[in-house]
Amino acid sequence: MTQWDRLRQLPPVYIQQLHELYDRDGLPMDVRHYLSAWIEKQEWQRAARDHDFAVVLFQVLLENLDIQHSRFVQEESFLLQHNIRRYKQNFQRYLDEPCSLATAILWFLEKEKEILASADLAEQVQLLRVDQEAMETNSQQDLERKMAGLRNEVQCMEHTMVCLEEQQDEFDFKFQTHKLEGKQIKKALKKEQVKVLQFLANRLNDCRKSILSDINKVLDWTDDLINLLVKKELVEWQRRQQKACIGAPDNVCLDQLEKWFTSVAECLFQVRGFLSKLEELSGKVSYENDPVKARRPALQKRADTLLKELLKSAFVVETQPSMPQGKGPLVLRTNVQFSVKTRLLVKFPELNHSMKVDVSMDREPPQIKGYRRFNVMGTTTKNLNMAESQNGGMVADFRHLTLKEQKSGGGSKGVSDISLSVTEELHLIYFNTVFELKGLAVGMQACSLPVVIISNSSQQQSAWASVLWFNMLSQDPKDVVFFASSPAAPWPQFGEMLSWQFLSATKLGLNPDQLEMIAHRLFGKQPNYDTYKVAWSKFSKENLPETFWVWFDGILFMVKTYLVDLWKEGLIMGFVSKGKEKSLLKKKKRGTFLLRFSESVIGGITFSWVETAITGEPDVKTVQPFTKEDLSQIPFHEIIRNFQLLEADNVPENPLLYLYPDTPKDRAFGKYYTEKTGGKSTQLVVMTVCHWSCRNTLEAKSPMSSDMAQGEGLEPMNGLCGEAAGESWLSLLSNPAKNLINQIALPPSKRSSTISLLALW
Repeated sequence: MTQWDRLRQLPPVYIQQLHELYDRDGLPMDVRHYLSAWIEKQEWQRAARDHDFAVVLFQVLLENLDIQHSRFVQEESFLLQHNIRRYKQNFQRYLDEPCSLATAILWFLEKEKEILASADLAEQVQLLRVDQEAMETNSQQDLERKMAGLRNEVQCMEHTMVCLEEQQDEFDFKFQTHKLEGKQIKKALKKEQVKVLQFLANRLNDCRKSILSDINKVLDWTDDLINLLVKKELVEWQRRQQKACIGAPDNVCLDQLEKWFTSVAECLFQVRGFLSKLEELSGKVSYENDPVKARRPALQKRADTLLKELLKSAFVVETQPSMPQGKGPLVLRTNVQFSVKTRLLVKFPELNHSMKVDVSMDREPPQIKGYRRFNVMGTTTKNLNMAESQNGGMVADFRHLTLKEQKSGGGSKGVSDISLSVTEELHLIYFNTVFELKGLAVGMQACSLPVVIISNSSQQQSAWASVLWFNMLSQDPKDVVFFASSPAAPWPQFGEMLSWQFLSATKLGLNPDQLEMIAHRLFGKQPNYDTYKVAWSKFSKENLPETFWVWFDGILFMVKTYLVDLWKEGLIMGFVSKGKEKSLLKKKKRGTFLLRFSESVIGGITFSWVETAITGEPDVKTVQPFTKEDLSQIPFHEIIRNFQLLEADNVPENPLLYLYPDTPKDRAFGKYYTEKTGGKSTQLVVMTVCHWSCRNTLEAKSPMSSDMAQGEGLEPMNGLCGEAAGESWLSLLSNPAKNLINQIALPPSKRSSTISLLALW
């Protein structure tokens, strides 16, 4: 099944994400649909780098569009004919820059994979839930009971109001009849009528008092529910959204909150209707000490206050600001489009398309010297509507906004001496609207989480670090001066955040052993890390090029781009120290190897294996780390598959036999191997580089000093045995092979041996 077919079978919420993805310019959904199989078979990553290859793919793409056009002509599909012709004309703009088209298509395919990953993760989480209702928290169950009680009470009041109106009509009719008859009736009968009227008046008075008491009780009930919704459930959702923005697999669906908010709002509007009806009835029939005139104004004020409080909290940012090709949400770049979606949790269909939402920036910016100011450009006004939401919610989806820095008056005269870097500077985006219904008008404002605004793509890594740190630690979502005195992160919270990064990128987080290695790197060997904290300056600082985050993010990028399948299968141990690696392998049989990330090369991965030395002792050997430059040329599983050493008798041997702890190499990696098919396949050739007798001449220091320290790794080959030896065959090797020369290292033993390099012939 193609990736596109899988996407089309996803639940509606993910189909909506797919529609939002293809609302952008770059790759029309029609083209993606009709050419899906061809698109997914092409090497777009190579085309993004190789201009000649990109030209070939570009021409084939146009030919495929012509074929589709001819097909639609035969089928007499007039509209599709027109669309395909227009798409082909639009693609002509890439005639001189086919690599840009390849990059765009590659980006769309990666975003599709992210949608699939999200759906798979949600499915896995759902499978872990035996029964969602059984897993609801006690507070939610209590809230549901109270909500049902409120609805039942309001329904009873509706019946009571009907009874009150009937009683008043009866009293009014008999009273008016009594007045008309006047002196025409006998005194005894008149006295009896007065007695009946008094009974009816007392009953009417009691009924009014009862309804007013019931309304007060309903308002007490509503007050309690609003406290639960606004101060607990909504706050918890906002915290979950913060965590979800940085990779946590938290549920941020608003459907349940919308149901609760709408239910309470409907009840309050009904109460307001009851109070209006009481005012109307009291205007028709009133008397001394009428409880309606005495108590209704206070109840009206209280009902309006509660309703306004609920409505003001019901306007939220459902999807935080994000750029199409950003590192994550909440990092925006000037003059680059971003999208954001607001939602009204009180859903009244009669308000569809009637509430206008306006966007603005930094209503009250902090008085910090150098704090920048920005204007929001693009379509900054939209109406809340139910058409842009897959589940029919009231949303305003802004998809074409940009930020432009103000040229003057940009905060240069701040009263504070606080100094923040560009990526520590936080900004808020505000959304304003007015709710008007049944005589009630309420101004409403929603606010995004703080965004980091950059002007250059090189600042993305540092900006994303700021987003991670803020949303991991801040309890105040509007604290734009958070980095003026940023708190340290407790290790349990910090480790969880790191695991989220791998979970969101690869669907597999970090296990306790991997987290322990990272803690060891940060704090040294400790019996327990729970009380330790990581300072912001140690995690990421713009003026420090080699912070923890730069190292960690380099690994994350490498895994996500080149090693995601191996990582998800659990084939990469990854975060393991050299010492731990050595102790693990020495206990295993010859040929056992493991894969770990480099501790000193940014975005590097290496493998180590155990051999038996002449003395009979286990000897652990390591190659110099491979980086993205190497992995972009040769897949890592192919390097592992074909890595060989040549012994003295020139018999090639792959020392990698068992993936730790004891899985045969081909069983672990076999399904990823590239099959050879005829002359067009890549052929791996064993090249003899040098005999061990040249070792002293060729020895060179490795840039990976910590990886190679204390005999734990192999020494890299940076040259050959004399110039002639190099000239004899080095010129025959392709660039990937030359790169690999610097990756393979000689064993430290002094026995006569040679090492072979796997080169692309």
